[in-house]
Amino acid sequence: MGVIFVDTLKLEATARQMRQEIIKMITAAGSGHPGGSLSAADIMTVLYFDKMNLRPDEPKWDGRDYFVLSKGHAAPALYAALALRGFFPVEQLETLRKLHSPLQGHPVSTKVPGVDVSTGSLGQGISVAAGIAKGLKIDGKPNHVYALLGDGECQEGEVWEALMFAAHYQLDNLTVIIDRNCLQIDGKVDEVMSISPLDKKLDAFGFNVLMVNGHNIESIGRAIDTAKAEKGRPTAIIANTVKGRGVSFMENQVGWHGNAPKPEEAAQALQELQDMR
Repeated sequence: MGVIFVDTLKLEATARQMRQEIIKMITAAGSGHPGGSLSAADIMTVLYFDKMNLRPDEPKWDGRDYFVLSKGHAAPALYAALALRGFFPVEQLETLRKLHSPLQGHPVSTKVPGVDVSTGSLGQGISVAAGIAKGLKIDGKPNHVYALLGDGECQEGEVWEALMFAAHYQLDNLTVIIDRNCLQIDGKVDEVMSISPLDKKLDAFGFNVLMVNGHNIESIGRAIDTAKAEKGRPTAIIANTVKGRGVSFMENQVGWHGNAPKPEEAAQALQELQDMR
């Protein structure tokens, strides 16, 4: 199987299920990063269940599209996507951060089927993604590369070196998606170290810049299609999101960047996600 096509309602249901799995695995682990995982769930759903060329039963398939989770602390979102897409059993998600589990706090490419790049140190993921895209260009291969960054991550100088590289080499096979939830571990992104105006900076670096509602499945899908059709330059999609999306007491709360919910909090979260529309 390569690309699959499903309707919006089915994708929205998958995103809700992903969010539930995120809450369950982080609660079971007693540690993790729910806020940025929940904000990225809709983006990950569109990529893994609609747009990316993948073969779950053949993770290293030469014709696959590549995904790099540059914001590696959002590993629960990636693990949920991979499990629900069939790369490994969903039951394995409950082993998150456990001793000897392949599902560690940040993704490890040598341990988890479907993980192309080990990430964790912010800024490095986008650098590797740009390198993969350049390598594919050299080899004349049609594969596309997607990289998901956090907006706090964009304070890293290495990010901008990678973006400069991508634009210089006209890597139109690279789509950078920025999860713009406006919060990082220390507070509001624009108070810790402002990256605004992000769209104008990316444009000045030579990117095709698109802005979308990062929780609207159809808008995300259209932006990805537009990015893939762009020729001669890479695309950056700024996805405006809500940290902790779908859980009332987590939404826009910086304290949920890296805290695990208690069992009673998880029960409330799961009920809210079940009712989410």
